[in-house]
Amino acid sequence: MHVRSIVLLCALGFVAPVFAGQSIDVVAEGGIRDKWMLKEGVPLAVPVYPPSMVSRKDQVCVSIGYLLHEDGTTSDFALLKAWNSASDNEEPVDGYWLAFAGAAGDALAQWRFQPRPEVKRPEAVFTVGTFVFGPGGAPPALREHCKIANLSAHLRTLRDTAGRRVPRILSDLDLRDDGLDTRAVQRASIDNM
Repeated sequence: MHVRSIVLLCALGFVAPVFAGQSIDVVAEGGIRDKWMLKEGVPLAVPVYPPSMVSRKDQVCVSIGYLLHEDGTTSDFALLKAWNSASDNEEPVDGYWLAFAGAAGDALAQWRFQPRPEVKRPEAVFTVGTFVFGPGGAPPALREHCKIANLSAHLRTLRDTAGRRVPRILSDLDLRDDGLDTRAVQRASIDNM
């Protein structure tokens, strides 16, 4: 599944130009709240169940990594983890993960953030959002199947198992555990490949 995720995120076509030579902090899901908040007046877009998969009626969760830029926009969407009620981590039909990751990426592309008032100089971060899908909605507990406990370690594993198919964003992320941060926020750095 991990190798398939990396291949898929390259195929999604979401990856935008990144910050060559600049190390970008990696922050666990929910860990951006100390420096970022949703932009006032902009509703939080939610993904829709992909029309091409509606007849399956599966419950699905996907964790999508994304880059939060200094201006509050998002890009570089990458499928990091996925699960479904039909076949666990396996893709039950061709295009399945692409459909759900695409729906989540479409929603993420509309998200807008603004720095908290006390943040004087916002910095780009790479983080993750977990999305759930189900016919008529999905139970919140479904998120547990796609939860990533240590985002930096997960990204290192994806990088190490993907070989030459590593997306550019992974080479720009700070993936070394520094052990200095005791909050849920996880930071790290890799040498440029």
